[in-house]
Amino acid sequence: MIVTFDEYDDQHSWDEITDRGYITNHDPEGSNLYGMEVMTHPDYRNMKVGKRLYNARKALVQKLNLESIVIGGRIPNYYQYANDLTPKKYAEEVMMHNIYDPILTFQIHNGFVLKRIIKKYLPEDKASLEYATLMEWNNIEYSPPSKRHFKTAFPVRICVVQYMMKKINSFKEFAHQCEYYVDVGSNYKSDFVVFPEIFTTQLLSFIDQDTPSRSIRKLATFTEQYIQIFTDFAVKYNVNIIGGSHFVEEAGNIYNIAYLFRRDGTIEKQYKIHITPNEQKWWGISTGDEIKVFDTDCGKISILICYDIEFPELARLVTEKGANIIFTPFCTDERQGYLRVRYCAQARAVENQIYTVIAGTVGNLTHVENIDIQYAQSAIFTPSDFSFPRDGIMAECTPNIEMVMVGDLDLELLKRSRKTGTVTLLKNRRIDLYELREKKNHPNR
Repeated sequence: MIVTFDEYDDQHSWDEITDRGYITNHDPEGSNLYGMEVMTHPDYRNMKVGKRLYNARKALVQKLNLESIVIGGRIPNYYQYANDLTPKKYAEEVMMHNIYDPILTFQIHNGFVLKRIIKKYLPEDKASLEYATLMEWNNIEYSPPSKRHFKTAFPVRICVVQYMMKKINSFKEFAHQCEYYVDVGSNYKSDFVVFPEIFTTQLLSFIDQDTPSRSIRKLATFTEQYIQIFTDFAVKYNVNIIGGSHFVEEAGNIYNIAYLFRRDGTIEKQYKIHITPNEQKWWGISTGDEIKVFDTDCGKISILICYDIEFPELARLVTEKGANIIFTPFCTDERQGYLRVRYCAQARAVENQIYTVIAGTVGNLTHVENIDIQYAQSAIFTPSDFSFPRDGIMAECTPNIEMVMVGDLDLELLKRSRKTGTVTLLKNRRIDLYELREKKNHPNR
């Protein structure tokens, strides 16, 4: 794991430095490699496997330009000498080769230098009487960054589209409206333009109406055109697009899928995982089964579609996978439904020290069954602490008005708040009492 060791007490325990082995405090931008554990199977000892593992650590430190390797080393033979020697004197005797210790002797032979004795490092280590040695190997090729160069901010600009659902007469008209908003976002030098959930149902306003479930299958026939225009928009306007969501037919099933259109022309998709009773009753939507986090040129992001943001487990899982921003395209018909999305998105921002973005539809499609009325107040939410806006709201739209809003999200500020905020929720989780895990053996995968 990588840490900035200066941030930790020299008299740390193994549990403290590794977060009880879960390494949630791993910092890719830290300056020291911390050796949690290394071992060789008994059948393969005396074959220089341990030395090769240590050499691999050193090569990694040089490759990553880290300052040093720091380890807390056990002294398993100390119990034999404890009546006559202090831990310090024991370590000195080992370094003078008067006493052999299987771990300390090995570390010294591999170029590690003793810095100090640590007390109560591993309470269960009875052989070492809970003592350990703080050892360090310095990377002589380390090139420290200039003291004049430091990152004060990592801003990501978000343009949220509060999209008006109104009658149109062709797909071309739909594409024209969408391009207009992408152009606006690009003019503001946005990194992301965000559209709402199932805003493509606007296309039903010029399709002959049938039952809701059959109408949705007609809508799905526009999938290829929808993907093509948004791929083109992302590249043409040099902006990443969260393309709301769209109903897609796959293997006879209809899914609610949110697409990420990157500005380099690549595409990703997130299936809606939780289907509302309304979606199931009227449209027969099938559930998705994979929780994804996407790499972008602005860091890792996730998309949780509408109802999915109301399940806190999903937000926690994507946060643990490294997401800094959760985008939530939504579509709600009245205020109570909207407030469920809003309150839950705000809660997820606080719980996970993450940014959440909600984008909804407004207006009415008076002649389209089950998608006739809309209510939304799109917004960007932040964690709740002194470094962020007072109410945890970076920006919000006027309710039920067609408009866009633009806000800057500082990922560097987010990183600092997770380390040194008034509260540090991610660091303070009681993983010894509870845990959350994603099932990898789902039958549909």
